[in-house]
Amino acid sequence: MNKAITDGLVFMPPPFSAGLDTWSAGDGTPGGDTYDTLGSGSYIAADANFAGCLEVVKTETVQRVRHTGQTPILPGCYLRVRARVKAVGGALPAVRIAGRAGTAGNAHLDGVGETGPSVQLTAFGEVVEVDAIVGTGARQGVDMVWTGALYGHFGLDITGPNGAVVRIDDLEIEDVTHVFLRDLMAIVDVRDYGALGDGVTDDSAAFEAADADAGDRTVHVPAGSYWLADHVTMESRVSFEGTVAMPTDKTFILQKNFDYNAYLQAFKDEQEAFRKAFQALLNFSDHESLDLCGRRIALFEPCDMQAAEGVLTSFAQRRVIRNGQLLAASTGDWATGSVTATASYAASSSLKLKNVQNVSAIEVGSLVTGSGVGREVYVAARDVGKQEVTLTKPLYGAAASQSYTFKRFRYLLDFSGFASLNYLELESLEIQCQGYSSGIMLPRDGLALQVRNCTILKPKDRGITSAGAGCQGLQIDGCQFRSNESSKLVPQRQSIAFNTNANDVKIRNNRALHFRHFAVIGGTGTTIVGNHYFMGDSAVDGVRKGGIVLTTPNVQTVFTGNYIDNNFIEWTNEHDATPDYANQYSFGSLSITGNHFVCNDVAPWFHWIVVKPFGAGHFIHGLSVVGNVFRALNGSIGKVEDIDTTHADLNQSRMRNVKFRGNVYHGVDDETMNPVSLLHERSTPAKNWIIGAHNYLPFRGRPRKVESVISEGRILNAAGETNFGHFYVNPDYDQSGETFRIVWSEQVTGKVRCMVRMDNPI
Repeated sequence: MNKAITDGLVFMPPPFSAGLDTWSAGDGTPGGDTYDTLGSGSYIAADANFAGCLEVVKTETVQRVRHTGQTPILPGCYLRVRARVKAVGGALPAVRIAGRAGTAGNAHLDGVGETGPSVQLTAFGEVVEVDAIVGTGARQGVDMVWTGALYGHFGLDITGPNGAVVRIDDLEIEDVTHVFLRDLMAIVDVRDYGALGDGVTDDSAAFEAADADAGDRTVHVPAGSYWLADHVTMESRVSFEGTVAMPTDKTFILQKNFDYNAYLQAFKDEQEAFRKAFQALLNFSDHESLDLCGRRIALFEPCDMQAAEGVLTSFAQRRVIRNGQLLAASTGDWATGSVTATASYAASSSLKLKNVQNVSAIEVGSLVTGSGVGREVYVAARDVGKQEVTLTKPLYGAAASQSYTFKRFRYLLDFSGFASLNYLELESLEIQCQGYSSGIMLPRDGLALQVRNCTILKPKDRGITSAGAGCQGLQIDGCQFRSNESSKLVPQRQSIAFNTNANDVKIRNNRALHFRHFAVIGGTGTTIVGNHYFMGDSAVDGVRKGGIVLTTPNVQTVFTGNYIDNNFIEWTNEHDATPDYANQYSFGSLSITGNHFVCNDVAPWFHWIVVKPFGAGHFIHGLSVVGNVFRALNGSIGKVEDIDTTHADLNQSRMRNVKFRGNVYHGVDDETMNPVSLLHERSTPAKNWIIGAHNYLPFRGRPRKVESVISEGRILNAAGETNFGHFYVNPDYDQSGETFRIVWSEQVTGKVRCMVRMDNPI
């Protein structure tokens, strides 16, 4: 670079032969004394060493010689000022290059050095060269750092005893930028704009000044540690040799090269780079996604995503984090927080624990366990002053006062610091928990979050946790969940792939392996389509757990096209503070259609669909099990469905609109149908025909409704004549609840086909 050539700038002052009226004895500003009127200076046309020079007699403590013209100072441009001098009389002085730094309006730029190195003259007649380099950046070799200067008045200072007579050859000023930068490099260096890179000085303004001047060039951050104390937005592409550091609440936005690699180059720390890149994602409108560039990012502690942002507690614009791997480092801090405390509970305040001991030690997002507590109940909030804890779900059977345990799992990505976060998408991420950490903690509230095409490997406790309503409209699509408990038998497993609390969740095309539960779903309106979740083990006649646990009785949920492998659908009302039926909606609004149900080497009492009421009086109102395939391998099972009566049974007299039809059964002793078509043949005459349902009806159902009785062939009386008389039926005939009765007008024989059901269809 040479600005004199490229931009036609004039740096060189005129020779002394052109006249001394442009050479000031002051600081060079207009109006000062010049050497054409002062008696202390004169032009010497002939000198043995100089072809014309200025002779000065020193009469001031610092005798100044300054060119009155303004030599331009440009960011990134470095000037060398030099002169040859010799002493010809009087005492021997010292000389140095000097100047005045100027800014707009002829103002003086304070606080910068304005003199170069001093050189002592030691002999009369000896020619000595003095020089100094001036520029805007604090580079090695720059004598006068003039950050912010627009121009300079350059010349010499003569110091030492008065009376010295000094001759000065013509002053030379040349562009020596090439000494510092390679020619033709299209970069702008932040040091040219005042950045020091000492780790202490605030270089924020220098970064933004360099960016403002860069145009289409790249801003370069050379070696050093650059402290940015304020927000910095770089509109130009930036390259990094040095390291950037800044406060947590200040943003560093790279508009042209916004991706994880750029932040890693800037911060040189994987975890800090990820945090600052996420912070920029939420504070910058020109990019909707953060590309992790396929990089593996080792995290040594849970990444508190709200703390990474620093200020915002809610956000409602679409943002995406994609394409990378997050790994829990084995040397990180992943210890589960655990607190045991006594608290009071009342069904009338179903989401509150009161009089909680040591409440300040209980962390928001902690799993709550204890007698009468359903699965996946978390601490949504706490009030230390009131000694209260707010729960995500009610407790079905807690005592008025009892002990609870609160466990806070540690997550690689923890969004729970956000009070509300909408439209966040996690795409094509590999969450490598490695058995040390859990995966993702959702925000306390939110809407339409998506986890898409992600792999969550070996979570210690949970894959995805909702400790609030941040799962409203959650979509989990095309993800892989692999547990850390594959070597354990099913009853020993504790990890859960995910849970939800809110409504309208979409669970589609995922695969899960070897968890205690694939999902615990606490809301309604859930769509569960195309998933394969395998939860078996190697035990002979092994015990299985619920793959998906539905904890709301009226679920409005669809199961379609899933591969339900060595686990079952468990349907409960465990998140109800008053679990007995009391005119609310009971179990219903569930459709199970076109799924593959498989089990292998399980105990014969295994069932694929289990209803577990936690209170008395409940019934099923609206269940459709249609077009599914049920297949048991290495041994048969009794029935595909059952009631878990640990807490209560179902009220058979109120069953309504239950459909089991079009299903295929292999390795199942008693096929389930409702309604069921029964063929009954009587070879000896009888007036009362007692007919059993033979375990066809679901959920231990009784033959409550006989929809039709059709004879196949003639009905004959004892005389062998056709009976055309009246008959009637008695559904649900005996106390055992297993038979119904047809009462004929006389004793008859024959064959009838009856359509029987265990519910009221309307």
